Amino acid sequence: MSSTPTPDDLAEDSDLDFTHLLSCVFGIRDHERRTYLALHDHPGSTVEELAAVLDRDRSNVNRSLSTLQGKGLLERERRLLDSGGYVYQYTAVELEEARAMLHAALDEWVESVHDEIDQFGARAEP
Repeated sequence: MSSTPTPDDLAEDSDLDFTHLLSCVFGIRDHERRTYLALHDHPGSTVEELAAVLDRDRSNVNRSLSTLQGKGLLERERRLLDSGGYVYQYTAVELEEARAMLHAALDEWVESVHDEIDQFGARAEP
């Protein structure tokens, strides 16, 4: 009996869920993942509101939001305040859009892996 795991063995042992896939595929950390999920529960939140929900410092929440925005996982909208000035409100992209982004990123990765496999051992033409 072989000790090498089969793809079926790996799939059965896998502890992946949607949020772990977000972390893996988009390279986001646990606190960024929690920020993304909090935005789903509290769309249109400000940094201050999210900091209270997540029990984190505003500067840390701001960094998480910047990372998520850079990955295309949230939208930012400027709201004018009656007292003057403005505040940004953040909303996570819809789950369907996030799923589509995950599929596209994984498809691109799989294609690059197939290319690497195909090129393995090939000699460069002089």
